[in-house]
Order: sequence, then structure tokens, then C-alpha cells
Amino acid sequence: MSVPHFIYFADPMCSWCYGFGPVMQQIAGHFEGRLPVRLVMGGLRAGNREPMRDKDRDYIRGAWKAVHEASGLPFDEAFFDRETFTYDTEPACRAVVTMRRLAPEKALAFKSRVSAAFYAENRDVTDDDVLADIGAEAGLDRAAFRAELVSEDCRNETFGDFLMAKQSGVEGFPLLAAGTQESGYALVTQGFRPIDGLIEAVEDWLAKGAPVTGASA
Repeated sequence: MSVPHFIYFADPMCSWCYGFGPVMQQIAGHFEGRLPVRLVMGGLRAGNREPMRDKDRDYIRGAWKAVHEASGLPFDEAFFDRETFTYDTEPACRAVVTMRRLAPEKALAFKSRVSAAFYAENRDVTDDDVLADIGAEAGLDRAAFRAELVSEDCRNETFGDFLMAKQSGVEGFPLLAAGTQESGYALVTQGFRPIDGLIEAVEDWLAKGAPVTGASA
């Protein structure tokens, strides 16, 4: 993208991205028509094949508590009653890429919807059929969504997102920057932040001519 835009690295199964979702929606809405959002899936635990252990549950429970306190968003702790769960974020990321391919104007909201299905509703978003259901709930034809979800092109595009995040040096999510590929990007936030002051900071950045400190993506 040669015009100034946001670039947003996120993962729908990242709890801090879930917490940041409403903030990001406000930012995107405020700057609609001026700074479009380029959404890149991070692949937080993409391809993980190890079932959760007790220490993993303890870590996740602590993270959820922190996100809830910071954002006020709900969490369904019935998740911890599952005897086994493999925290593979690739399918959920691929579902967002599917929406980006089929209805790009819905992709950002759909990322938040997948997050809410996982965190607030205890739905298994590692399951392609569950993800197809969520796609249908967002207004797409379920069969078409599922076919795209499991297509080779969609898998490759999702992997391309993961590679881009890695090559850009993104080590944590969410990460929001603004700028262009040609001139580089200025960091808006690395990690969760409340909305207070963010919109004003970006407006000030634009008023100053959108300066950057070097390309980061």
C-alpha cells in the first residue's frame, strides 16, 4: 500500500489482542477514509501440537485476569474445565484471512468476533467447522466460507502473514503502526493500550506530516 495506512499485527487467540479489539475498532472508525487498516495475522502459537499443561493453564488464567482488569471484557472460565486443549492459533488466523479474502471490509470486526467466540463463549476456534459457523454468523455463505478456509491459497496467504510478522521483527501482539511501505512506519502502540490519547497522538502525527523513524514492516 503506497498511501498512508495502519498496519495492525494481531492474533485472534491472543488475549491482549482481544482486549485491544474495541480500541482498534474505535481507531479504525475514526480514521476511516484517511488511514485504512492493513490487518496482518501474527501466528502467536501457529502450528502448536502440545496439549496444555497445568502450568500453561496457570499462565493463561493469569493473563486473562490481567486483560479483564485492563479492558473490562468478559472471559468464560469454563475453558479451564476442558481436560485437553491444544492452543494452535493457525486455524483462527486462517479464518480471519478467509474473511479478508472474501469480504475484506469485514476482516477487522471478524478478528474481534473470533476472539470473542473463544474468550467469552468458550467455543473451540481451532476447529474448522466452528470457524465456518462463525463465518456464517457474520453473513457469509457457510459452505463457501469453509471451502475457502481449507483451500491451499488461503493456507499459503496465512503463512505469508506469519512470515511477514517474523521478518518485520514483531515479537508481541497487538502491534499497531502507521505509515507506508516506501517511507516506513511509525509505532502507534506495541501491546495493549486504552483509547485515551491514542487518537489524538495519531492526529498530531498526521498534522506533522506523518514522520517516521525507519521502516519496520
